[in-house]
Amino acid sequence: MGREVLDIAAKALRVGVTTDEVDRVVHEACMERDCYPSPLNYYNFPKSVCTSVNEVICHGIPDYREVQDGDIVNIDVTVYNKGGYHGDLNETFLVGNVGEDGERVVKTAFDCLSNALSMVKPGTLYRELGTKIHKTAVANGCAVNKTYCGHGIGSLFHTAPNIPHYHKNKAKGVMKVGHVFTVEPMINLGVH
Repeated sequence: MGREVLDIAAKALRVGVTTDEVDRVVHEACMERDCYPSPLNYYNFPKSVCTSVNEVICHGIPDYREVQDGDIVNIDVTVYNKGGYHGDLNETFLVGNVGEDGERVVKTAFDCLSNALSMVKPGTLYRELGTKIHKTAVANGCAVNKTYCGHGIGSLFHTAPNIPHYHKNKAKGVMKVGHVFTVEPMINLGVH
């Protein structure tokens, strides 16, 4: 369901649309599928989706801002289904004519995710994902945002394990069959 909702939101995204309109589309798509938009009222979050534009790294609140030509927009959808589980996913979109730096940071974030996912299997230490993500980001002149991390998901929206996306983290735990978690590297231009 989450993928369907995200795909519907992506179709609504274009130059001139407000992020509030994307939120309306997401909310309606959730209602049509008989699922609840998990962000709505989560710690008083006022909307059904997170829309993070340009330098907003995550958890952007939809509003009346119109999407501009050249914007980078991340749409983060989480739905809660009748079976009692949350499904959390996001995607970043290039709107119109995005410059080289914008294209590079989005591609680097995608490569970080792909490289980390290639390691996901029983026996992998959670902390090892951060090293792979860090090396991919640095090789492309980018840095990993250390403020946010991946997380466990299931009957709770955010739960253990925490999965830092940076090098030399102290995450505990080993991946096992049945573990369900997110990998969500947030990448910035430049290195620190």
